[in-house]
This record gives sequence, structure tokens and C-alpha cells, in this order.
Amino acid sequence: QVQLVESGGGLVQAGGSLRLSCAASGIVFRIYGMAWYRQAPGKQRELVAAITTGGRTNYADSVKGRFTISRDNAKNTVYLQMNSLKPEDTAVYYCAADFVGRVDYWGKGTLDTVSS
Repeated sequence: QVQLVESGGGLVQAGGSLRLSCAASGIVFRIYGMAWYRQAPGKQRELVAAITTGGRTNYADSVKGRFTISRDNAKNTVYLQMNSLKPEDTAVYYCAADFVGRVDYWGKGTLDTVSS
């Protein structure tokens, strides 16, 4: 059974930092691209950051320079370091595993709230 389990979310003040983790099981982690998406209340889910099997990264313009995605294949885990957080970063953050550009698996999400 495939599981993507996010952790590390919570409440933080504007300007603060959070580090999200997503532990994967049931998949051959190293062959999957991994990504973080988020969905704010009343808005569509959007891609925040992605990392390929080779470690190449991609970011939404709104988070460039503030967020960093990384992966540890030995631990089957992907991370999202979020710095200089803004109230508009408040959302449910989802981990996703994609194979050849198609998201195959989703985590259940973790809520991050940034207070002003």
C-alpha cells in the first residue's frame, strides 16, 4: 500500500519558517519525481515546488528565493523548507509523487497557517 505522509505543518508568524517532510512508503521512491502542492481556502490547488529524480528543482514564482525543496532517497523523504513566510502562504500543503510527469500518488495534506 502506497503512503505519502506529510508532517511539520503548523502555525507560524509572518517572517517565520517551517520545514515540511513527506515520508513515502510502498513505492520505489528514487524513480519518482516529487512535488509539493498547496490549496488555500477558496482557491485551486497549485504547484509550489518540484524535484526530479536527478535533483533538478522547479518553483512557483511566488515562492522562489524563499522555499527550498530537497529529497533524501535513502530515507524515502522529500522536504520543503519554507522561509520568510507570508500570510498568503497559508494553505493545506500536499506531497505528490509523479512518474513521467503524471501525479500518481497524493498525501493527505498538512495545514500551514501564517499569522500576520
